[in-house]
Amino acid sequence: MRYLPNALDRCHSILQLRELARRRLPRSIFDYLDGAAETEVTARRNTNAFDCDQLIPKCLVNVSSVNTATEILGQRIEWPVFCSPTGASRLYHPEGELAVARAAAHAATYYSLSVASTHTLEAVAAASQGPKMFQILLFKDRALTRELIERCKAAGYRALCLTVDAALRGKRERELSSGMGIPLNLSLASRVRFALRPAWFVGTVRTGPLTMANLEPRSGRQGLAAVSQYLGQQLDASVSWTDVAELIRQWNGPFAIKGILSVDDARRAHGIGATAIIVSNHGGRQLDGAAAPIDVLPEIAAAVGDRVEVILDGGIRRGVHVLKALAHGARACSIGRPYLFGLAAAGEAGVTKALGILRAELVLAMQLCGCPDVRTIDASLVRRMWPPAAG
Repeated sequence: MRYLPNALDRCHSILQLRELARRRLPRSIFDYLDGAAETEVTARRNTNAFDCDQLIPKCLVNVSSVNTATEILGQRIEWPVFCSPTGASRLYHPEGELAVARAAAHAATYYSLSVASTHTLEAVAAASQGPKMFQILLFKDRALTRELIERCKAAGYRALCLTVDAALRGKRERELSSGMGIPLNLSLASRVRFALRPAWFVGTVRTGPLTMANLEPRSGRQGLAAVSQYLGQQLDASVSWTDVAELIRQWNGPFAIKGILSVDDARRAHGIGATAIIVSNHGGRQLDGAAAPIDVLPEIAAAVGDRVEVILDGGIRRGVHVLKALAHGARACSIGRPYLFGLAAAGEAGVTKALGILRAELVLAMQLCGCPDVRTIDASLVRRMWPPAAG
């Protein structure tokens, strides 16, 4: 699939990449990427909440060079942002997860592969030598979960991430209107709109049928709609902390729990042996009205940040957002929509562009705030305002 390089060159922010993605994708696919639960107030709050923080720069500090490297989940990464797991990435570009894995490796950071990926975990492992984490779910069929873990070990994944806020599916009204939910049931209007984006349509068709490649063999079904139905049937709302503790023992390596929003749950996660907790509300796609991750991050970091790695996920659209998260105690941040906007806009080059924008913005923000090293960033850098200042 060919793209006009000038269009990508003219993107100087994640919001501009989002607009490029919106113009390229069929509306139903873009809404699936961009949408959230019910009124979508939580998704908006995830980003807007960063405006509650005012920065207090330090002057006359030598920032001629800046160190952004950190270590998470047993792996050194060159800057404190990595790619979070997102399902069905071939919806946005024919190369899907393969393109993201290569771009993340080039950016010297983690790529987290979703269990609902459209390429197998083995194919993604072979696509790049960069560090990779696999996102798992505790399925009703526990044998399926165990099988996926063993495949991850054999393929060389460095860490495992359990998402704990997705056993039920939020009421995502844009998905309900288009039929892009689980199970997939596309409306006639959605199918018609595919024809209005011929470049997307041809690129998708040329690379073969879409499916959830890690689940298709066990499901006994073929195609995205059928396997998504199987996934929906396997989601287990009865999962407990005891189940998670057993999963951590089975993996026996760096392990993150994603979807934590309370101090009590953060303490429980540490107590059962999690290496990291990812403070997240699933991008606002589950419970509308849930707290924004940056709002609860300070108290979680204060409670457990000296014993477990705390990672913020949700709402990151600027490098300065990363800086504020680090100031509130996060070891790193993970992003989903920002890199998917890049993927939809221009494939691997678009993901590289998205990561490059955020990294350059982070470095500049660090320099302007007098922070030559991510290890020097602390709470003295921010003053929290409630509500955000006007203007």
